[in-house]
Amino acid sequence: MSESNPRFTIASPALSATIDPLGAELWSLTDAQGRALMTDADPRWWTGHAPLLFPFVGRSRGDGYRLDGRDYPMPQHGFARRKPFTPVQQDDASLTLRLEADEESRAIYPFDFRLDMTFALEGATLRMTATVTNRGEADMPFSFGYHPAFAWPLPYGGTVEDHRILFEKPEPAPIRKVGAEPGLIAHETAPSPVKGDTLAPTYAMFEGDALIWDDLASRSLTWGVPGQPHLKIDFPDTLWLGLWQKPGAHYLCVEPWAGMADLVGFTGDVWDKQGIMTLLPGDARSFRMDVSLLGV
Repeated sequence: MSESNPRFTIASPALSATIDPLGAELWSLTDAQGRALMTDADPRWWTGHAPLLFPFVGRSRGDGYRLDGRDYPMPQHGFARRKPFTPVQQDDASLTLRLEADEESRAIYPFDFRLDMTFALEGATLRMTATVTNRGEADMPFSFGYHPAFAWPLPYGGTVEDHRILFEKPEPAPIRKVGAEPGLIAHETAPSPVKGDTLAPTYAMFEGDALIWDDLASRSLTWGVPGQPHLKIDFPDTLWLGLWQKPGAHYLCVEPWAGMADLVGFTGDVWDKQGIMTLLPGDARSFRMDVSLLGV
């Protein structure tokens, strides 16, 4: 991080958040005692914190996509996470960062977009809102996702094995996993690992990469040890969810997605890609994710 692009910090009496303008990435979230609620970013595992996934979620087959008969390159999870955002609003408890199309982005994604990312602390809740705007004259295909890595274990007692995800609703539907092509989604489904509304994650679950829900009933869940302070995570605007970690690392990524990686063997146009949304000229669409610390 250069001195000309320092990270930003916002705070409330209950929480403090630091945001890196490179990728508008939530870098840290701590409680009033300074205890870390997010990844330690140990380089043995993964140095990410909470990248934003735009304009596509996941990997495109061959790290490229076809738009109206023309081929374009596209890195996994898109390019926003590697682009510097510009601050457009900041006060003690909130921050808005902006990314707009430029010559570099148009070379691989030929659309005049704007992505505004707002972080706001309200008591013990961090509200994050991403707003995508189509400023061009053509329909714009896109997807969007969050990828925050929360501490596992959280700093409130209990072992790794004691932690639970409690979904808002029972989740009996089968899940998806990564298939034979790296980063792409298998056509086959797998039985849900959720017992009723409760998931007891283990490192072994992630030996084959992410767990993916594309038939998700819940728009909220909690993360932590039952009976201890925990996180409540709300994602009202995203239909799908990924859970991911590198087995043994000190984090669990809880990833609300509006979009998904290509299916194994996909060769179609981007308009046929699963999860692609269409944004009409002049329109905007927002995606919210709230993280609340409860029980402290």
